[in-house]
Amino acid sequence: MSESRGRRSLESQRFVFVTGKGGAGKTTLTAALALALAARGKKVLVATSRAQHRLAELLGTPSFTTEIQPLRKNLWGVYLVPEVALREYGALVLKSQRLVTLLFDNRYAEGLFHGAPGLREWALLGKAWFHTTEKAADGAPRFDVVLFDAPATGHGVDMLRVPKVILSAAPPGRLRTDAERAYSAFQDPSFSAFVVVTLPEELPTNETLELVSVLDRELGLPVAEIVLNSALEPLFSDDEARALASFGKPHGESAVAQALSIAARRALAERVQAACVERLTQAGKPLRRIPRLAEGAASHEAALELSRHAL
Repeated sequence: MSESRGRRSLESQRFVFVTGKGGAGKTTLTAALALALAARGKKVLVATSRAQHRLAELLGTPSFTTEIQPLRKNLWGVYLVPEVALREYGALVLKSQRLVTLLFDNRYAEGLFHGAPGLREWALLGKAWFHTTEKAADGAPRFDVVLFDAPATGHGVDMLRVPKVILSAAPPGRLRTDAERAYSAFQDPSFSAFVVVTLPEELPTNETLELVSVLDRELGLPVAEIVLNSALEPLFSDDEARALASFGKPHGESAVAQALSIAARRALAERVQAACVERLTQAGKPLRRIPRLAEGAASHEAALELSRHAL
């Protein structure tokens, strides 16, 4: 399968869940996607339960809060906190602020909420999904797309398993109904997209392939694409790479020896990347490459540059 065949445009999705191995660049990609979508006129809500200060820095905006805040044209942000999300959900269900206060300010109930398996994860995931259902005064969606800068692989998968657990264990009621609605939306490829971010290295590639398999086969969730972050632009042919292989360590201290050593390490990284790309394409999902920037990807300017490659 080619790298672009079968790719669905993320511009048409209402909910985009960005996950992958920790340190692979999920937050950077979320920022790049948000900037790209907002520049195309989409009303974008960025939701995160982590690294909110770094995400704000990448977006070039004020830091996120637990209230939805406008950040820049066509762009809003919200920091998801389980306790706040549970209280908001309680207000929706109970429809009484007095009852919400009585319940959530009760130390016994607080202990139950903290101890209930999956409840905190559902509070975050459910809140992110809920914002896709909100309407503006004219009846149009409040946001065109909700981007969720989700937890890393293990925690992210546990979070996505929670709706299935609720459906199998919870009695009929609001919780079960909402979980069913949310999970149905997550499984709809015209509504949701799951984006897995990885690096051109062996261990992240292994974890990515496992994650894609879980999302696709176990959970039945639409993986829209795999994003290879920090991808190298090849500089050397196969013959040149083989010729450089013996120069991995400097042979002397001359400028030429040092340059050959640097070139050899670059050629090796390119070979590793090519092997990773071959394995990733075998997963049967579209593969997008986000280039490695010489100046790094920790600034708003870098996120703007990467936004050119995000869609």
